[in-house]
Amino acid sequence: MRKPRERLSAHFPGRAPIDSYGNGGFRFADMSHRGSLLMLPSGIYGWDMAEGDPLTPDDFHRVIEEAADIEVLLVGTGKDIRPLPKDIKAMFRNGSISSDPMSTGAAVRTYNIMLAESRAVAAALIAV
Repeated sequence: MRKPRERLSAHFPGRAPIDSYGNGGFRFADMSHRGSLLMLPSGIYGWDMAEGDPLTPDDFHRVIEEAADIEVLLVGTGKDIRPLPKDIKAMFRNGSISSDPMSTGAAVRTYNIMLAESRAVAAALIAV
């Protein structure tokens, strides 16, 4: 059983590319974070997810809160690609968000490119 979700404040109040990832964390904006991340228009947040955890709609509540500013959500599902559950895909469609699950490495690379192109992108990245 997973522990209850924590609502964390932003590590970084803005958008920044990921400089590196691996060893269970990420480096961005001259900072490092151990664990998973949500990269949203309002900031970069710690995300209480680990590889293999089941994905639920509640895990993406912060994404839905910012749906008006997100066109594409990249979901880095860990080392391997995992499909998103149907209820989560439907929730994103209802919020006019295109979602794309992929390995975390591919999600980081794609996020950095789309961010550099000033696209309305967000990412949910499970640490590897």
